[in-house]
Amino acid sequence: MTAESALVAPVPRLVGHLAVPGDKSISHRAVLLGALCDGETRITGFGRSADTEATIGAVRALGIEVYEHGHETLRVFGKGLHGLAQPGAAIDCGNAGTLARLIAGILVGQEGKQFELVGDASLSARPMGRITTPLAQMGAVCETDDGRLPL
Repeated sequence: MTAESALVAPVPRLVGHLAVPGDKSISHRAVLLGALCDGETRITGFGRSADTEATIGAVRALGIEVYEHGHETLRVFGKGLHGLAQPGAAIDCGNAGTLARLIAGILVGQEGKQFELVGDASLSARPMGRITTPLAQMGAVCETDDGRLPL
């Protein structure tokens, strides 16, 4: 291993700091993972875009507190793996396909709760079979509008 790399074996808990370059893809995942953690996750270098703003809105709809400090720093207060709240309305994914794909997998693990995902006209035109087929194979009940959002 070089001085710039590290090998981390599987552990039950990560305590410390992990720095990766900020981009849209990583930013979606950081917010979603923070929502599933217990307590505070601080995200710096957040890649702000309409898509990642939709991710912030989605976790807020699920009862997660997100505080924004400037343009690139967030504090996400997660409620644990099964602590997401069932919202009173559909979760709007906007045009964020990454959000729709990732959050669908997270939400099926929220036992005894139902969720609806919607998107803008562009996202609603995209087929969702690559999400719903594997989730259904794992036992999730997924309903779509002819294979498209709403889900």
